[in-house]
Order: sequence, then structure tokens, then C-alpha cells
Amino acid sequence: HGDSPESYYAFLRGELGQHPEDELYRLPELQEPLAHARKEAQKLELGEDSQRTIYKCIRDAVGDEECVLIGGPPCQAYSVVGRSRNYGAKDKAYNASDDPRNFLYREYLNIIAKFQPMIFVMENVKGILSAKIDKRLIFESILTDLERPVKFSGVRPDKGRSQHAYSIVPFVDSRSGADLFGEDSKADPHEYVIEMERYGLPQARHRVILLGIRNDLIDEVGSVGKLQEIDQGPSVQDVISDLPRIRSRLSKVPDSLGSWRSAMRGMNKKLKELQRDGRVPAEVYDELLHWLDEIDNSPEGCGADRGLVKPKSLKELSSDLREWYVDPKLKNYVINHDARGHMEADLHRYLYYSVCAKVTGSSPTSANLPRVLWPAHKNFKSGKFADRFRVQIGESQGNTVTSHISKDGHSFIHYDPSQYRSLTVREAARIQCFPDNYYFVGPRTQQYVQVGNAVPPYLAYKLAQIVYSLI
Repeated sequence: HGDSPESYYAFLRGELGQHPEDELYRLPELQEPLAHARKEAQKLELGEDSQRTIYKCIRDAVGDEECVLIGGPPCQAYSVVGRSRNYGAKDKAYNASDDPRNFLYREYLNIIAKFQPMIFVMENVKGILSAKIDKRLIFESILTDLERPVKFSGVRPDKGRSQHAYSIVPFVDSRSGADLFGEDSKADPHEYVIEMERYGLPQARHRVILLGIRNDLIDEVGSVGKLQEIDQGPSVQDVISDLPRIRSRLSKVPDSLGSWRSAMRGMNKKLKELQRDGRVPAEVYDELLHWLDEIDNSPEGCGADRGLVKPKSLKELSSDLREWYVDPKLKNYVINHDARGHMEADLHRYLYYSVCAKVTGSSPTSANLPRVLWPAHKNFKSGKFADRFRVQIGESQGNTVTSHISKDGHSFIHYDPSQYRSLTVREAARIQCFPDNYYFVGPRTQQYVQVGNAVPPYLAYKLAQIVYSLI
């Protein structure tokens, strides 16, 4: 928000030559902050790097000072999709107790036991509540272990640190004092779920987030601030409608505005079948005809990694969220707003989905998608792929942005019938609440992964305010 070095904004504007990242790292005025950043952001992996290495790095960072621990063990073993994949494997009988990923939380537990942080925050997917090992809910074991980290990890506290127990509370619990920390104060597991659309985020993302408070500090804490619910949070349209309108590129064939328009006019060949198909409401068909007539008025540009824009006000947003997104020093630039390429058949489907969203306010499932628009997948008609294609509804909060957006974008179709494409990295980042001055590096596929794997920074900021008030 204006505090970054001017050279960073020059980098975002593309003013540092043909290899701007290399140029940026060589600037003399950035050597000190770069050294600080490299010390702060170390690529260490629980379960991969040795405990000795990890402990030394933490010890070097915090010394003998009190500390706070924030993080989350890998979630693949707990996610509903991951478990379905595991148990559906044909080559072996999956046994959860033999999967080391189910126990990676113990590496996190070891850190707590070793350094006895005043407070810890642990994040994971909602599926962790229902995951089982030997018919017992893993979440129950995790809560018990986190309350007595030394006892259940076998790791002794670092020299100079005393052993403590912890109380685990939700971020959305309004209880206080004895009600919050008493012997009968156990929260229902589902109270640890934060449904982010209820707290001012433009996305229906649900995650389990625990707040651990060291028991010797409870008398000083007394109560814990909670996230404030919002009656009507921002919608997808509220947070991305100001970005430049762009068209998709074409994949598999040479792309140009002419070839793109020709590809879209290919939809006219499917109109007779669409009209005869009982799955197509009359008002959807009429709206589809309208947008096919508007092809020549569709956006001509495909966006860019960096580009000049005519700024808008994001006037539908609350002032704090608007200030969160907008950096005045970025001025008239938008970054990472570059359309990916799609095949002609997918573009036809995307147009139909966006028209349906505009007319009906919902996204078609595979069961009510016209047959002429079915993809050439053997199992599509089985019903197992009901949401393989999904449009983001402009007037609602978005669906959970996941790293799968890097694969094809079918589940993240733009709501605007004049654009019919998957979301750009910047649009996905807006829904994830990244500030506009946050630049995603690497190939575009990797940029999508970075967006999808994140905890929304705006939520992290809200949680950090609660933690800060406690310490």
C-alpha cells in the first residue's frame, strides 16, 4: 500500500528491461530488503528437512523470545477428494493408518512442544473433521495431542522454555472466561469451521482453523475477539467487474481476433439442436441468440501480464476491502490479467454457461446440459461429472478457488456472456483477496496454483488482528 520501493513499481510497469526479475534483484537499494526476505522466507519442509535443521532455523529466528506459530499441515490425506481417490485406487487396498500424510500434523505438534509458543494457529481443510483412522475420527486425536503437545509428541521443550498445556478455541466463538476455557467448554468440532463468505470475503471457502492459547496465559486473556459476521458480503461481480473486459485466446490453432470470431460463429451450427433440446429454456435460447449477434462487439484484446487500464472505483465494496485491494502507487496498471487459450468446443460451452447464469442465476449440471454441448468424455453422461463445468455467478460469492484452476479452468467460467472464458490469474486472485500489487511469478499454470493453494490474505489479516490483540 505505497510502502514498497519505487523500483518494485517500475518492475510491475515493465520498465526494467527484457528480464525485469533479474534486473530487480541486482538493484543496489534492494540488497538489504532482499537479504531480509531470504532470511524470513526459507524453503523448509516438515517431514523432509531434518528436525535439527528446522529447529536451528527457528532458534536463530526467535532466540529465547516468546513466539507465535502459524501454519497448517499438508491436507491431501484429509480432503474429501483425496480420500475418495485413495479408497478408489484399483491397484491396492488403501489403509489410512499406513499413510504417513495422515500424521504430518505431528511434525507441527513437535514444533509446538519444542518452542512452546504463546499462541498457535493451525489451518486445514474441512474434510479433516470427517477423516478416520481405524474407525476413529482423526480430528479428535489431533485436538487431544495439541492440548498436551509434550506428552503426545515425546519432544522436550527447548532449553530455557517451560512445558505447558494449551486450550483450543474457535475464531468464531463468542464465549468468554470460564465458558471459553472451563472444563466443560469443549467446542463442537464444526465450530472450528470458518465459512469465509459470512465474514466479508467474496468466496464460499470453508476451512478449519484452530486457535491454541497457552494455559498459563488464560487468566490474562479473559476473552477472545471473534470474526465479525457480515449480513451481505461482496459478490464475484463486486470484486472483478472493474477489470478490463478481455476475450479468450484460442488453443490448438493459431489465434487472432478473426479466427476467434469465426470460432464463436461456429456456435450457429448448433442452434437447431439447441432449440430442439428440451433442456434449453426458451429464455436461455433467446439470450444466446442475442450474444451471438454481439460477437463483433465482444472485447478484442486478450489482456496482458502487465497492462494500462482505466481505473474504476470498486464502489460496491466496503472501504476497508477496497483499500485492501487498491494500491494508489500502482496507478493505472493491472497485472496478471492475461486470458488463457481454450478450444472452440469449450468456448461454445462457456458461452452457454454464462448465458444460463445471466438468465437463471444458476450453473447447469451435466444432467441439464444440452447433448450437443457435451464434451467427448466417455463417462460424462454417468453423472459423476455434474460440476465439471461451472460458471461463477456474478451476484453471489464465488466457489472455492482451488489449485485445480491451473488444469483447465472449466469450473471457473466468467459470468459475463460477452467474455465466456475462464478466470484470469488476477480475477482468481481478487476472489482470493490478494492485493492488486501482489505479482505472481512463473508460468501461468504455476501462478494459478499459487492463488488456489493460498489462505485468503484478507482473512489472514483479520485473524492476525485477533492474535495481535491477545499478545
